Amino acid sequence: MRWENLTADPAGDPARDAALFGADRVVTRTFDTPEFHGVTFHEIRARSIVNRVPGASRMPFEWTVNPYRGCTHACVYCFARRTHSYLDLDTGLGFDSQIVVKVNAPELLRRRLASRSWSGEHIAMGTNVDCYQRAEGRYRLMPGIVAALRDHANPFSILTKGTLILRDLDLLRQASEVTDVSVSVSVGFTDTELWRTVEPGTPAPERRLDVVRALTDQGIGCGVLMAPVIPFLGDHPAQLRATVRAIAASGATSVTPLVLHLRPGAREWFTAWLGHHHPHLLPSYERLYAEGAYAPRWYQRRITRQVHELAAEYGIGPARSAAPRRTAGPGPAAPAAPGPVQPTLL
Repeated sequence: MRWENLTADPAGDPARDAALFGADRVVTRTFDTPEFHGVTFHEIRARSIVNRVPGASRMPFEWTVNPYRGCTHACVYCFARRTHSYLDLDTGLGFDSQIVVKVNAPELLRRRLASRSWSGEHIAMGTNVDCYQRAEGRYRLMPGIVAALRDHANPFSILTKGTLILRDLDLLRQASEVTDVSVSVSVGFTDTELWRTVEPGTPAPERRLDVVRALTDQGIGCGVLMAPVIPFLGDHPAQLRATVRAIAASGATSVTPLVLHLRPGAREWFTAWLGHHHPHLLPSYERLYAEGAYAPRWYQRRITRQVHELAAEYGIGPARSAAPRRTAGPGPAAPAAPGPVQPTLL
């Protein structure tokens, strides 16, 4: 694997490593701290940071910023696992432990926002890997990113499973005074046992709902992406009710359910996890996902209907299916909720 060439050894080939990452240079580090045990960071100076979403994408936004690749949340279902294969990296443990850090992300973003070619389109963050994963506690890229968006009054949204977002609460509040800011927290279930095995590197669901409560209390409306709803493990009516009830109690402005989808890269890793923890469910998953990465429409519609009915019962409404694309400038502000995206957090 080309990954073996990515070392801090000066005898290596920096040009090859930089070409692999689309970066000017690569520095590899490990940190002798419990929270980063077994994790390797590859610091790069990226050449660009604002990415256009492919036109055929189902995403309700056109531009994204992703300061990290790979994610220590280690969610076994994460669809972004496949992106590690683009760099010839392992999509299993490698995705969880080999983290690419774009250390110059804030300065690149500020430069892009100031360019004449940029017209202030909405920018979405956290839709590939979580921008508030544990690495952010050390690298602190998001304060510079949010400050740049604030200073240019550029609308943006953030999707996260991380509680670290509360560190930047003051910046988010400042940004919300000059542009449209939307935050969504991903909470697919409140089952503690399921959380410990399927999302081992994330804060507990109740801690994430504390984030929703804190943001709402500060006047920053926060929705919940109820994702993923995991078939046969998190979709029992009693589980759905418990999750929606907890979401409502947190003060969430909306709830949007999203059924587990299993794209290549994630599918293999999730199937291996399922075979280890719930082997009796393998035949059921083979049938449910026989047609591809997504569960059948009838199943998705059933879950959506159940969640929306529960949301109405508990006094919260579903989020819209798409976000309006808004540019900065004069005129009435339009909400910029990220809608039912396909997250990693998602």
